[in-house]
Amino acid sequence: MALIVRSSSLHGAGVYTTTPIRKGARVLEYTGPRLSREESEGMYADSEVTYLFTMDDQKTIIDGFGIAAFVNHSCDPNCETDQIGDGIWIIASRNIAANEELTYDYCLWDAQPGEQAPCYCGVKTCRGTMYSEEEIRRQKHLLKQRQKQNGSGRKKA
Repeated sequence: MALIVRSSSLHGAGVYTTTPIRKGARVLEYTGPRLSREESEGMYADSEVTYLFTMDDQKTIIDGFGIAAFVNHSCDPNCETDQIGDGIWIIASRNIAANEELTYDYCLWDAQPGEQAPCYCGVKTCRGTMYSEEEIRRQKHLLKQRQKQNGSGRKKA
């Protein structure tokens, strides 16, 4: 398959296929330096864009380098990611037509209070954020806990 990076309506640049891709095909490996969680802390503190991908062990972080780092997020993606051995692969989750942009759901999970990760995919089922549904629930729960602790969640008599 032939892949190219070009302008994207989703975010800056995106990855497109010039040939059809069959469901289940390994499309790209997410490559880059392997870092510990501690080494990756604050790396992109002054940037809205990061290329960090957490491995299944939750301890190893890949600082994305190469074409896979340009695959954009969508709430209705045509790819998914999977750790196979010690690599992260982007895999077609459905048949993908030639000239289609490749996307996967980033499912971000480590939000800091007040941190935003807006989604611009525009699909009907868009969550409005690149955070996972589980992370959205976790953040709402933390907000309720803080409100209770601060007394701002109480009803007045």
